[in-house]
Amino acid sequence: MNTHPFKRRTLLASAVFASAVLALSACGSTSSGPAEGPEAISKLNIIVPANPGGGWDQTGRAIQSELQANDLVSSAQVVNVGGAGGTNGLAKLATEKDPNTLMVMGYVMVGSVEMNESQSRIEDTTPIARLTDEPLVIVVPAESPYQNIGDLVEAIRTEGKGVAITGGSAGGADHILMGEVLSAAGIGAENLNYVGYSGGGESLAALLGNKVQAGVSGVGEYAEQVKAGKLRALAVSGEVESPALPGVQTLSEQDVDVVLTNWRGVVAPGSIEEEKAEQLIELIDTMAASDSWKQVLADNNWEDAYLSGDEFGNFLTEDIAATKQVLSDIGLVK
Repeated sequence: MNTHPFKRRTLLASAVFASAVLALSACGSTSSGPAEGPEAISKLNIIVPANPGGGWDQTGRAIQSELQANDLVSSAQVVNVGGAGGTNGLAKLATEKDPNTLMVMGYVMVGSVEMNESQSRIEDTTPIARLTDEPLVIVVPAESPYQNIGDLVEAIRTEGKGVAITGGSAGGADHILMGEVLSAAGIGAENLNYVGYSGGGESLAALLGNKVQAGVSGVGEYAEQVKAGKLRALAVSGEVESPALPGVQTLSEQDVDVVLTNWRGVVAPGSIEEEKAEQLIELIDTMAASDSWKQVLADNNWEDAYLSGDEFGNFLTEDIAATKQVLSDIGLVK
């Protein structure tokens, strides 16, 4: 397995950053986009390494909307590259020639790289920023006989792979969560029948069509279906209950000693120069500090988990190592 050090990037001095924010604030909404200068980016490409409908797609399009609405770029284009837990998108980023490119990624990709033995590595990208954090929720169709997480776990203990559970791509946060839940109950990973999809819309359709017995996803992706009575939430995976699903107990509150949240962020091609990396970091720093981005977080039930530049790079190094260990511990990788 290849390991590569992250390309370390240095944030711009605070005075430079402050002046850039003032310049951007002063430019106003015009058809030509932000003011000219070293901080200006005309066109930005945003790679979403998944099909439409899931959390990465929602994040990518939220970034696109914010950057354009606040005149931080002249235009931003989203390109969906689905499949293989995001590693197809990661492979596209590895060959990307346009330095004005960001790729949405997160915890799901960290696990999928290991599960898929991807030749393209997150370590070869340029870390820009971690944006959000979100608990997961385990759900069943409304007519399911399972009333709580204990019912689901006991069904898997009895029926094994006769109980199908859907979620995002193999090796991602959803898959890891169910592996950890079974491990906490003393049930081996070989009993888990996990059906992964690269888009949230596909897993939701499988649930609503009763093609699977349970599903796992970010709270924001299933909350409306739970509130509408089409799905029943069995448990959330955070340390505390989610405001988006009041009354739904955590795993810990149901005697399952597992806490897991799903973070998302953006990286750039590993080939870009340090000056370009600083420019992209400054761009996302400015977006993340805006009131409108804070409203995006609230609207989507995303927690603010902002880190940028070297701090994000250090976090990635630690998270990749920890995820490898978890995947090994629960039997998903050797």
